[in-house]
Amino acid sequence: MEELLPSEYRAYRKRVREFAAAEVLPVALEQDAKEEFPIPLAKKMGEAGLFGITIPKEYGGQGLDYLSYIIAVEELARVDSSPAATVAAHNSLGITPIYTFGTEEQKQHYIPGLCTGEKVWAFGLTEENAGSDPKGVETRADLVDGSWVINGAKMFITNS
Repeated sequence: MEELLPSEYRAYRKRVREFAAAEVLPVALEQDAKEEFPIPLAKKMGEAGLFGITIPKEYGGQGLDYLSYIIAVEELARVDSSPAATVAAHNSLGITPIYTFGTEEQKQHYIPGLCTGEKVWAFGLTEENAGSDPKGVETRADLVDGSWVINGAKMFITNS
């Protein structure tokens, strides 16, 4: 399979593989034992260009394609699936919807910091009575007197 990849993808794979070996592997067991979100590692992943992979450079992204994104997730997962999931969720569930559906003001405000790792996107879906079924979610956000009031409880928050 490797020989089927054009040279720019092989170089990208090598770069991400080296990052995973140097930055993820040394802290993987400790982070799992602590059960904490690795903020320093997330910042390093952002600095390494692993956030905003498919986002245009004008917003602080890498301007790469989805094969590059897949290669990055794959190479991180070779070492530790947790940072791979962080990169996957941050890029696909976090940044991409803002880029695809957000206003220009939202894009300018949120995307650059999300691409650098200065900010990390989080996702709360799973609830005790609903699991990860969005149709069964009971948490509500209601606009009350100009402010949002959120009521409900989540079990797991991705990237928190």
